[in-house]
Amino acid sequence: MPQTTNTKLSQLTDEEIVSTYLVSQNEMYFSELYRRYSSKIYGKCLSFFKEENEATDAVHEVFMKILINLSKFGEKSKFSTWVYSITYNYCIDVIRKGKKMPISSFDAQGTELDIEDEQDESWMEQIEMEQIEAVLDQMHPQDKAVLLMKYMDDMSIKEICVVMEKTESAIKMKLKRAKQRFRESFIIND
Repeated sequence: MPQTTNTKLSQLTDEEIVSTYLVSQNEMYFSELYRRYSSKIYGKCLSFFKEENEATDAVHEVFMKILINLSKFGEKSKFSTWVYSITYNYCIDVIRKGKKMPISSFDAQGTELDIEDEQDESWMEQIEMEQIEAVLDQMHPQDKAVLLMKYMDDMSIKEICVVMEKTESAIKMKLKRAKQRFRESFIIND
């Protein structure tokens, strides 16, 4: 590719690249999406699978899903959120199939977050990263994912709703319960 094409590509938004790719089917546009997102997807997959080979394979599978479903991207959310959603769902599906772990359903009772729960997060900042990773590795994949999305990826509740295809109140409750289980696991492992 000539340098001018690379410069022009880097100035386009993800959404512009998707639109142009869908019209032209020119693979340089999809390659640009791969360049932008492959390391992020790899990092997410590695946090779920822990094995580099599995994470690398997962990146290829996720990009196949992105390619196949690219025409379904409706710009209802940011492209990065859509990519994260595909990545998350792929990882959870693989874990479900491999470990046959039951995914708990959402309990509709008590969907309000306690105000003190939001304010009582300072204890998390005092924990060493190695301790956090050890506890997260033992948690249910959905609990781990929602905590990573909120605290590592700094995603908003609305963005998490898009990724997990749940309502805002469901995500708040899921987050509250995941934090509670994290605390309980941390106390047991401490």
